[in-house]
Amino acid sequence: MKKNALLVLFMIMVIAALSGCSSSGSKDGKLVIGIDDKFAPMGFRDENNEIVGFDIDYARAAAEKMGKEITFQPIDWSAKESELNSGRIDMIWNGYTITDERKEKVLFTKPYLENSQVVVVLADSTISKLEDLAGKEVGLQSLSSAADALNANPMKDQIANLSEFPDNVLALTDLKTKRLDGVVIDEVVARYYMSKEPNTFKLLEESLAPEQYGIGIKKGNEALLEELQKALDEMNNDGTAEKISTKWFGENKVLK
Repeated sequence: MKKNALLVLFMIMVIAALSGCSSSGSKDGKLVIGIDDKFAPMGFRDENNEIVGFDIDYARAAAEKMGKEITFQPIDWSAKESELNSGRIDMIWNGYTITDERKEKVLFTKPYLENSQVVVVLADSTISKLEDLAGKEVGLQSLSSAADALNANPMKDQIANLSEFPDNVLALTDLKTKRLDGVVIDEVVARYYMSKEPNTFKLLEESLAPEQYGIGIKKGNEALLEELQKALDEMNNDGTAEKISTKWFGENKVLK
């Protein structure tokens, strides 16, 4: 009886081990990408509620190179690193700015796109430079690089009030209804909405901070980082990245 019990226990352990290998193999073929689905033109929902954008096409092309299946998971952008480190997503990929603080939390690919933080005001606003924001109402997306850029600028102490929003769309809506005087926002996002709503917004000439976008991967997963970077490099070399960039920006803006 004792031998039989040991044999049964051994078989259970073998089956469990094989099941674990099978599960791991299945997960290796799939990636969950965390995005902000209101971050046009990088990743957002179109009129049919489909998730589209530069980063969406870019990620799909990279996944094809890697032989992976991908799923896009809209997340609370203010909790993006927590979502990554918990394992609920495999990558943060949606206009994710590379900063020294974030490098302590995640692994980054090489930068693939340049951007800057700018201030958007209404087209008929008398505000024309940063110093004109003194005593004004300003908004931005919470826990974004826009907040970092504003915090690093002396103007932060001169504005009347800072309002934080879950996404840029809500901030721009408050700007259009004149509850705000200006919005700190990514330049690529600002220019997209300016093209969609002509004569509604304008940019101040001075920018707050230049920056670069990268893809974030959980620390310790260097193998996935290397695999992804290889795919991105191939896309630069074979023209795939240029084609996607031209579709969304009218030119090749992807860094090599």
